[in-house]
Amino acid sequence: MNFILRAGDFVFKKICIFLISFILILNIPIKEKAATEKDYETQMKQDILILMLAYPEHIVNVEKSNDKVFCVTKSGRKILYDDKIEKSYEQKLANPDLQDMLEQNYPLEKNNTLMDKNFDPGRIRHYELFNEVYGNSKREIEKNLTNLKYGYTNYQFNSQNNANTSLEAALKEIIPLAKSRNDIGAILYPASGTYNYRVIAGTGRLSPHSYGIAIDLKSDKKDYWKWSSKEQGEKRLSEYPKELVEAFERNNFIWGGKWNHFDILHFEYRPEIILKARCFNDWEQDKKWYENSYLEEKEIKKYIDKIEAALN
Repeated sequence: MNFILRAGDFVFKKICIFLISFILILNIPIKEKAATEKDYETQMKQDILILMLAYPEHIVNVEKSNDKVFCVTKSGRKILYDDKIEKSYEQKLANPDLQDMLEQNYPLEKNNTLMDKNFDPGRIRHYELFNEVYGNSKREIEKNLTNLKYGYTNYQFNSQNNANTSLEAALKEIIPLAKSRNDIGAILYPASGTYNYRVIAGTGRLSPHSYGIAIDLKSDKKDYWKWSSKEQGEKRLSEYPKELVEAFERNNFIWGGKWNHFDILHFEYRPEIILKARCFNDWEQDKKWYENSYLEEKEIKKYIDKIEAALN
């Protein structure tokens, strides 16, 4: 009896091996490959839609040429979406494409612990895009700066793409809270600064402060990953007021406290990162690629039509 069972097992294994070999020969996993390609295409369309919504006066079209996809700016510049190069985290920081910049989904929930290794949504910046929107030299950027009219009237911020008005809107929410919340007031004043044309220490990359699109609040030695331990950073995170963070995020600022390389005093105007989080963090596969609970289809139809025409 045992012999018959062993013989049956042997035959069954042979049949399985035959079927697997047959499937591989016929390349049957085409469905799986197609699904992967569809997912990539969906991601690409969503990213480009977000970029067009985040920079409506600057990104005006999308083009496909020789299997490469470009966002086209008002000036005629074509910015490559995906260079298809496998990169390390450091290489993405140094030489990102648009896909790299938008790859990590920014979480909208307040965190009290550090993020996973190299999870830094928004820390990867596309400088060609920033140059197009905010100015491609110190002189051009400084032409676009304006003094804030609320909160920090002696500070400057970039006037392009609603950056300065967004900061003032955030401050109009936060400053009244600070009058009754000592924990918020102690962080707001004195702020460490806004515009400062400089490179990020230890790199050749411009700081977002160079573009006048970031504000550092009052500094604490526990605020920055190079200054403090993980335990100190997490203690500072847990103390940081949720209401302050959410007010900045409502106005399209990301928070450096949601980076593994934490920069807790740092808030940066990044409408593309926040919009993607609002629109597509909870996107489900059974929806159309542009369906979301944040925007109505009629509001984005002109962008959808341009993307579909270029990529379908």
